[in-house]
Amino acid sequence: MDHKRKERIEPYTLPAGGLDSLKSSTITLLKEKVPGSRFKTLLSQNQPDGFDCPGCAWPDREHTSTFEFCENGVKAVAAEATAKRAGAELFARHTVAALLEQSDYELEQHGRLTEPLAYDHASDRYLPISWDDAFERIARHLKALPDPNQAAFYVSGRTSNETAFLFQLFVRLYGTNNFPDCSNLCHESSSRALPQTVGVGKATVVLEDFEHADTIMVFGQNPATNHPRMLNELRAAAKRGATIVSINPLKEKGLDRFASPQHPLDLLGGGTEISSLFIRPTLGGDFALIKGVAKRVLELDDEAVAVGGERVLDLAFLDQHCSGFDAFAADLRQESWQQLIAASGVAFQDIERLARTYVRGKAVIATWGMGLTQHRDSVAAIQMLSNLLMMRGNIGRLGAGLCPVRGHSNVQGDRTMGIEDKPTPAFLDRLAQVYDFEPPREHGLDAVDTIHAMRDGRVKVFVGLGGNFAMATPDTPRTFEALRNCALTVQISTKLNRSHLIHGADALILPTLGRTEIDLQKTGPQGVTVEDSMCMVHLSYGINPPASKQLLSETDITARMAHAVLGDGKVDWLSYVGDYSRIRDEIAKSIAGFEDFNARVAKPGGFHLTPASRERRWLTPSGKAQFIVNALARDTPISRARAQHGDELMVLMTARSNDQYNTTIYALDDRYRGVYGQRRVLLIHRDDIARLGFAAGDKVDIFTVWHDGAERRADGFRLVEYDIPRGCLGAYFPETNPLIPLDSVAEVSNTPTSKSIPVLLRRAAVS
Repeated sequence: MDHKRKERIEPYTLPAGGLDSLKSSTITLLKEKVPGSRFKTLLSQNQPDGFDCPGCAWPDREHTSTFEFCENGVKAVAAEATAKRAGAELFARHTVAALLEQSDYELEQHGRLTEPLAYDHASDRYLPISWDDAFERIARHLKALPDPNQAAFYVSGRTSNETAFLFQLFVRLYGTNNFPDCSNLCHESSSRALPQTVGVGKATVVLEDFEHADTIMVFGQNPATNHPRMLNELRAAAKRGATIVSINPLKEKGLDRFASPQHPLDLLGGGTEISSLFIRPTLGGDFALIKGVAKRVLELDDEAVAVGGERVLDLAFLDQHCSGFDAFAADLRQESWQQLIAASGVAFQDIERLARTYVRGKAVIATWGMGLTQHRDSVAAIQMLSNLLMMRGNIGRLGAGLCPVRGHSNVQGDRTMGIEDKPTPAFLDRLAQVYDFEPPREHGLDAVDTIHAMRDGRVKVFVGLGGNFAMATPDTPRTFEALRNCALTVQISTKLNRSHLIHGADALILPTLGRTEIDLQKTGPQGVTVEDSMCMVHLSYGINPPASKQLLSETDITARMAHAVLGDGKVDWLSYVGDYSRIRDEIAKSIAGFEDFNARVAKPGGFHLTPASRERRWLTPSGKAQFIVNALARDTPISRARAQHGDELMVLMTARSNDQYNTTIYALDDRYRGVYGQRRVLLIHRDDIARLGFAAGDKVDIFTVWHDGAERRADGFRLVEYDIPRGCLGAYFPETNPLIPLDSVAEVSNTPTSKSIPVLLRRAAVS
């Protein structure tokens, strides 16, 4: 029904959450035809004896309420618990070519995969294959490669710690570090920036800190859509008087007002005001803004010294715990205000307000999402944010710290388990000691480099453990070309997506259990563990019967694949399938911080993997928190494109809609932004519409401006007047991923610059 609704633009005037959130959740459950007996699944979501929500990585309260789920979580659970099925009968009705004509939303609606399938060239269909034959085919391809580095192994953040550990061990015993993963596409900038400043690439806060913070700065996030349970923490903080600042080009609905569905008075009233200050940088202006705030904090300290007042800087913290402050301060002093203001797109008065708000805070938390991580200067911006918090000692004490908010439920745990294309020598040394082999030491390929390697013929086998690689990645036509250039593509999935249809010469679809389903093995139902955004590790047990008797767990698939390729020489792979606690014993031997894993995780709520930086222990070369100097870039792809095209040049950011989880499209609405029944829309300031000679509602084609001369375009987008900074545009992914050049990446992290793409608009060739 949804895709047939009348397209309309209708500004949303209510708070985020509220009765509309309950209504949307109910509609989703009914649309997916979730059996009534499975509605109770929601009562086990994010509970100590239940399953961890696959929808996001926001942590759980130690003392949970009955209702620990949100609209986003309901949609994720409904997608798994759906009564719809996609097995061999689907491909009997449709060729792959025919399915490729369907939208990503339509592909999602086919439901759960039910049996292993292999691509048949003669019929252009996927046909059933036995599990044994599927694993034999994988083994044949991998063994035939002259070099293990000609294979790449992608991992999605929905994968459990147990599966991720076995998977990385299998791949390293096979002989490569080619681990492209979803973190490469989202929070890799955080993972590369923070170890250089505070020694660990993880949050320095826990959920309790939000109860003690008096100031919370939210950078580049849309919690109402991406992690709605975060809004309950922000609501509680706002109600007790904490100052919340939203730093984002878009004034997102959930950071304005929020009506918690768990609080009846919120539903009856107008909800709770969340942010008291909105700062709106231009796209790509985050680094300049944060540096401007740091510069102003330093000036305020100078002013205090001049009049003999209380110092703004935390001198004791700087002296005892930090290195490099003098060079950092000298760089701030010489930086031009004019250039900082121009690059940030933020007036000096607003930078001043943000700086004074920060300085008034006694316990400050800085959180951020992909609005901060997907720019050319993302690593520098996150390091500058670390610098800013260190200036006043806001790391390693109650109510204060750094908080990257991850998206996928276990993307952080995957990295902890070793899903890393650039593993540390210490990690590899430990594997070598425990398993008596020499792991590959050469750095492997990340997601972007894997696409290059597949296009060039250097990678011939691609194995995807979850996710939708074809649609999550940049430069879509070139990614498609890369996947089609493979000898074998393997997709381990719960539901049909476009990555199954963009395949290699040989291709397999291996269906797996979802997080909500009972994983019954020889010793009984198995639990798996995940690590949330704040380093809590806890168990998750599914409660629903599997969608098909032919489904295998991701752990089982990994073990059988490893057994088929490597045999039982170093590891008895199949012995781990019957009892996952045996895998956790292996993790305890191999990974620091997981000693006595089984006993610790058995405690309700699990345990905290406390980062050294939270305890003010600094795992940096200097042994201290490190101030890092980064210059404001003058010569950038955007500045060069603007020099060529002047005011015609616009900068585009991609974003998720409210009815979307990563590349999964649940429905065609984005109610918080007032968009209904459609996705090919372009959010644009009304002054830019007029300046460029268009009218609201016009259709335009979008073209990337890039140095290689290749045409990158996305056609037929409807202009929607929106409150967004002038010169900036917003649109949904994956529809606009074709516009992101494969070599437009963040420095150091190699993350695609999905939030700052230089583009031109032309009137649509087809209306």
